[in-house]
Amino acid sequence: MDRIRGEFIDIVEWTDDSRDTIVWRFPRYENEIKMGAKLVVRESQTAVFVNEGQIADVFTPGTYTLETQNLPVLSTLKGWKYGFHSPFKAEVYFVTTRQFTDLKWGTQNPVIVRDPEFGMVRLRAFGAFAARVVDAAALLRELAGTDPQFRTEEVQEYLRQLIVGRLATALATAGVPMLDLATRQDGLGARLAGALTEELAPVGIAVPKFIIENISLPPEVEAAVDARSRMGIVGDLDQYTQLQAADAIGDAARNPGAAGEGVGLGVGMALGRRMAEGLAPQQPPAAAAPSPAATPPPLPQQQWFIGVGGAQQGPYDSAALTGLIGAGTLTRTTLVWQNGMSGWLPAEQVPEVERLFGSVPPPLPPQA
Repeated sequence: MDRIRGEFIDIVEWTDDSRDTIVWRFPRYENEIKMGAKLVVRESQTAVFVNEGQIADVFTPGTYTLETQNLPVLSTLKGWKYGFHSPFKAEVYFVTTRQFTDLKWGTQNPVIVRDPEFGMVRLRAFGAFAARVVDAAALLRELAGTDPQFRTEEVQEYLRQLIVGRLATALATAGVPMLDLATRQDGLGARLAGALTEELAPVGIAVPKFIIENISLPPEVEAAVDARSRMGIVGDLDQYTQLQAADAIGDAARNPGAAGEGVGLGVGMALGRRMAEGLAPQQPPAAAAPSPAATPPPLPQQQWFIGVGGAQQGPYDSAALTGLIGAGTLTRTTLVWQNGMSGWLPAEQVPEVERLFGSVPPPLPPQA
């Protein structure tokens, strides 16, 4: 009996040499775990004893001697009818509790959200997240089961689908304009990490970190944003038209086909006319008969738009803005816009409007 008892396993431990194993079952083969064996649970591990399909005990990091006082639940289940020297016939599962940080996510199909400026927009996003086991018993009951080696790849697709489902809700309820999403990615990631941790609590998994690396737009929307940015930089519609014509000439030069030859011919004729006009002798302009009633046209006025109560009002010239300031309709925090600005800004951040506040007298003091 001593020889047979010596064949029983007397050290139960696991050193993980992989980076993706979540659960590992200790192999018993033909041996059994003898009474008084040593159980070594390292940091970032949890050991779970399972007896006849039922979880008996859970051990946190440390070294344990497997005696009846360490396994009160297991001793009750087995009854110890063979005495205190009976070997354990329970299964031992080691569960990794460290963070798994190499998990990726992404949207296979675009997520449709409503943007306050561009309307309905299709967005794609991708990034990474970290996951860790916080309840080993719940993980075994709900996901791992009797799998002898449960890896991250077996649960990653489930987590990715859960993330994509939550992403649409987070983007829709965030109330962040599409152009400001890049500055709010950290906040959105923190919200999603909390929501995912709450939803995964029944299976014993938490998401301590959620990273949004990029949120991209469809190509046609990106082209519209680029065109709008170029118009904001150019500022003048005539100059923007000239810029488009210059781009077309460059495209035609790179495409020496029939279309390119036609554009080149038209450009050559236009240049020829400009050269002829420059070489022709300059004739003094004919003196126009003076008109006693001739008056110059009025100077062009800047046209401004303001946002009041969520509605757009205007256009107004500078004199009208002064009157609105005096009436209290236009304040320093009121949003204003004119042609050439990339977006709406508070009046105090626009120098042309800010200086109007100084020209309006303060209200009269109360009269006796």
